[in-house]
Amino acid sequence: MQTVKKHDGENTKISGTISLNSKGVGFVSTNLFKEDIEIPTSSLNTAMNKDEVEILIHPALSRQKRRLGEVLRIIKRAKENFVGILEKENGEFFLVPDDKKMYVDILIRKERAKGALGGEKVLAKIIKWDDSKKTPEGEIIEIIGKKGDHNVEMKSIVFEKGFEIEFPREVEKEASEIEVKEKIISESEISKRRDFRNTLTFTIDPADAKDFDDAISLKKLADDKYEVGVHIADVSHYVREGTAINTEARKRGFSVYLVDRTIPMLPEVLSNDICSLNPMEEKLSFSAVFVMDKNGNILERWFGKTIIKSDKRFSYEEAQKMLDAKSGEHFEVLNILNLIAKKLRDDKFKKGAIDFEQDEVKFELDENGKPLRIYIKKRLDTHKLVEEFMLLANKEVAEFIFKANRKMRKDDPFIYRIHDVPDREKIEQLSVFLKALGYELELKEKTLTAKDLQMLFKLIEGKAEESMIKTAAIRSMAKAVYSTKNIGHFGLAFEYYTHFTSPIRRYADLLVHRLLEKHLQDKSIPKHEWNLYEKMAMETTEKEIAAAEAERNSKKYKQVEYMKEHVGEVFEGVISGVTEWGLYVEEIDTKSDGMVSLRNLTDDFYVLDEKNYALVGEKTKKRYGLGDKAKVKLLGADMDRRTLDYVFAE
Repeated sequence: MQTVKKHDGENTKISGTISLNSKGVGFVSTNLFKEDIEIPTSSLNTAMNKDEVEILIHPALSRQKRRLGEVLRIIKRAKENFVGILEKENGEFFLVPDDKKMYVDILIRKERAKGALGGEKVLAKIIKWDDSKKTPEGEIIEIIGKKGDHNVEMKSIVFEKGFEIEFPREVEKEASEIEVKEKIISESEISKRRDFRNTLTFTIDPADAKDFDDAISLKKLADDKYEVGVHIADVSHYVREGTAINTEARKRGFSVYLVDRTIPMLPEVLSNDICSLNPMEEKLSFSAVFVMDKNGNILERWFGKTIIKSDKRFSYEEAQKMLDAKSGEHFEVLNILNLIAKKLRDDKFKKGAIDFEQDEVKFELDENGKPLRIYIKKRLDTHKLVEEFMLLANKEVAEFIFKANRKMRKDDPFIYRIHDVPDREKIEQLSVFLKALGYELELKEKTLTAKDLQMLFKLIEGKAEESMIKTAAIRSMAKAVYSTKNIGHFGLAFEYYTHFTSPIRRYADLLVHRLLEKHLQDKSIPKHEWNLYEKMAMETTEKEIAAAEAERNSKKYKQVEYMKEHVGEVFEGVISGVTEWGLYVEEIDTKSDGMVSLRNLTDDFYVLDEKNYALVGEKTKKRYGLGDKAKVKLLGADMDRRTLDYVFAE
């Protein structure tokens, strides 16, 4: 969000969010000028990455590429806690942050060092920094441990992104009380709910899953008529507004999934036991129930509180084996659901949904967390089966609420999951990128449609550059966010969409359950609470980004750790990025990204051909271009920077 405070032609004050690069230079975007406003390090005035700031824009100079500005004041800090190595110098401690966008070290006075000796990884909080000429001062919150240790590094990633691992004592106490009170479901509670305990119901999840958000039931009603139930853990029954558990869940926003562990949004007694739809246990759920034909057409729909009893806990692989073998326990039901899911999927793509499906990198670790193997996990029909019914429930809940509010002329807030149409300038950049790889993206009046991307993705299917192009396309898109204002979901081609199906691991879904229940009970949201829901939608979006970054960082760390054992070996790769300082190469089997530095291209003087995303030798005219296959030798792996250095192999 940007606010213009003063504009007299020469000096303009605006407020906005500042982004810093690794060199400590800031940038603030503005709709006043095409280019971002550049804030030199000397003009940051203690601003840090993602802070909300007020800046003064200086008059343009003829030789400048960008206008320059300076930070006048910090409106809101984005972050105060930093993870890093504690170093001792001249009797004083300094934290060297892991965050490469934090451009100064943090002074930790001895009395605030919590007994640390130096050399450890710690979590510290900035307690004073109001003068850019002075070093920020901080205090240690927690001594994490020895650098390089698996558990220390994983905890560091979690802390660095603003998440906590342990739950406050008050939250654990409330969770224990719920376990005692709610372990046995009362007959009075059962009587308020639709009973699905005698309807065949099962879960399909990863083999190592411990919490089960969703289950699916199926009952045949006639020759071409089925009742399909999408049953979601009724977290809102247990996690009530005004409780310590709810406050903590909102603060966390999401469960965080690292390569070896989950940092849950809710205490485990709730996420893995009381709320979880465990097999052969009676559980409270919130359900979306559809009467459908075999082509996926919805004849009737119903939403409400239910009680279920899951008959079977399938892993994706186990269910897939049954579908492939065309036999086994519950095969017929699985097969019907799979056929309906395929119809739903086909219909979704016909209406313009984009298939952004990409390979998932997985890790096999030993008991100490050392990576033994990196492999690509294939998407199975059973993954798609579950996905389609979850999408169906999410879409139908959103449409039901939106149309009901409009019919009753109500403006009650709701939490939608929205995805805006692509930005024109970014799509033009994507078009140039694709042209360098030999693909044409025909833009009708410079507008990209979902069908344009569908055609492109069919062309690149199975090719070496598929992953790279899909990643570039995703980056050119707007980001999906939570909002109380519905604008539809471009990527899924849905007019209405929300998140209803994962309340154990996403706070947004818990909010959706509460709002849906209030609507079903014909209760309105007080007007003074409306802004609160928009605020929570924005908070949850920010937490989602942080959780995704933590997951990526843990994978990147383990990729570098794995490759460190293979220094000197030769790998097959694809050139995934071209810059004036070198080429990025993605190794094919492990998706490990590294750089071939320009200084290691010694056979010629190479010049960047920016338009065609290539480095070209001045004498030999040898060309290294985006998407080219390449054999690379691993020169080194830097665990601190999480980087790999490659050189082209002969």
